[in-house]
This record gives sequence, structure tokens and C-alpha cells, in this order.
Amino acid sequence: MSTMTGTWKPYRRDTDRAAPRTRPARDLLALAAALAGPFLVALALVPFRTALPHTDAALLLVLAVAAVAALGSRTAGVVAALSAAAWYDFFLTRPYRTFDITGSADIGTAVLLLAVAVLVAQLAARARRLEVVTVTDAAHLARLHRTADLARTANSADIVVDHVRAELTGLLGLRACRFEYGTLLGRPPRLESDGGVTVGRRTWDPDTAGWPAGEIELRAYGNGRYLGRFLLTPGPGPVPPRQARLVAVTLAGQTGAALDTSGPVA
Repeated sequence: MSTMTGTWKPYRRDTDRAAPRTRPARDLLALAAALAGPFLVALALVPFRTALPHTDAALLLVLAVAAVAALGSRTAGVVAALSAAAWYDFFLTRPYRTFDITGSADIGTAVLLLAVAVLVAQLAARARRLEVVTVTDAAHLARLHRTADLARTANSADIVVDHVRAELTGLLGLRACRFEYGTLLGRPPRLESDGGVTVGRRTWDPDTAGWPAGEIELRAYGNGRYLGRFLLTPGPGPVPPRQARLVAVTLAGQTGAALDTSGPVA
């Protein structure tokens, strides 16, 4: 069984700056829709504002808010709710094309519109988040099952290592991933068992600061013995959530178990 190594890149110290985190394109689209969607709906209702009951107009705007919240984040939903209330006031209540409301019934409707729209936005965003978590959990479970089956049936630990390298690349959105057996050169940042990261002796929060610069170490242990490590090169996308990082740690543990069972690597 051959040792799988690559060219070592020197680790840059704590003075290195983390790569900036980028906002997903879907969130940017949702924010744009939050600003434009209620405006367009309210504008479309202008020809009917004298005949259409104000409560019906408010419900149509609530539907626009729900659509935006289902598309994007909770923030986009709240922005859409505020936009809906503002454009309802501007286009659909007297005096028109001002942000003043003279009728007490219109004031009540506007306040109710804002409250209901915010609530609907929160619920829609929560439902979307729960759906994403469920799908992600299923995908993570499939990764772990695939790796466990391979570790049990493969006649070479190298096969498991190659498989886990590919899984880690997809799971964490890596630019590159390599494996070193039994070496501990340098002190690169380390992905820990709790999904956090340490840089030297200090804790690094990837959820707020992004990945630290350089390669990140993910160690593989078998029966408590250090057997090797994956060296992860992050890609340009956002840092994956802690749940994904915990799955990565578990995959490394499965690799360590396969290496321990196969015996020393020549």
C-alpha cells in the first residue's frame, strides 16, 4: 500500500487574513425581490384601488411577502414586509402618492398588514430552513453509509482514503484535498472534533471569520492512534455549516478505522 502525499505548502501564521465571505446569489436575488416585488404588486393594484377592498389588497401584498420569504432568507422576508406596508400606504390609501394615512380604518389595515406580513415571512423562512436541513441531513447520512460500507468491504485502505477525499471535497466545497500518512510537519489550522477550528493555540470561528488562510488539517485516528491527516484547501464559496463540518470529522474517523484495520502502510 503506497503513501499518498503531495507538496507541502508552508502554513502562514495568524497574521494572515481570512478569505472574505460572500453572500449567496439566491439571498441577493431575494433581497432584490423584497424591494421590487411588493412595489410592483401595489402598482398593479392602482387601477383597482377604488373598487378593491383594502383588506383584499393587503392580502395580495401578504402573498407577495410570503413568496419572497420562501425564496430567500428571513431578512428578505422582513424587508418585503416593510416594503409591502410602505407601498400599500403610498399607492392604495388616501391621500394617494404620499406616506400619510388619514382614515383610521386604513391605519388599522396598514398596521395589520405589516404584522401579518412579518409573521408570514418568519414562518415561510423557517419552513424553507427546515426543508433544507432535512434534505442536508439525508445527504449527510448517505455519505456516512457509503463510506461505512466501503470501509467494511474494501480490500485496501487506500480505496477508502480516495473515497473520503472525494466526499470531503464535495461536502466542504474544497478546491483541493490530499492525504498524508503519519506525518505532522508544520502547524496548519486544524478542524477539530466539534466542528470548530484552531489556529495555533487559539480558537477560530469559521462561521463568522471564514476559513483561515492556507491548508486546514483534519486528522484521522484509529483506536486513539494518529494515523494520518487530510489537508483541506478551501474553495471560494461560503464556509459550510457546523453540521457539515461534523460529518467531515466523522468521515475522517471512518478513514482512521480503515487504516487501523489494514495495518501499517508501506
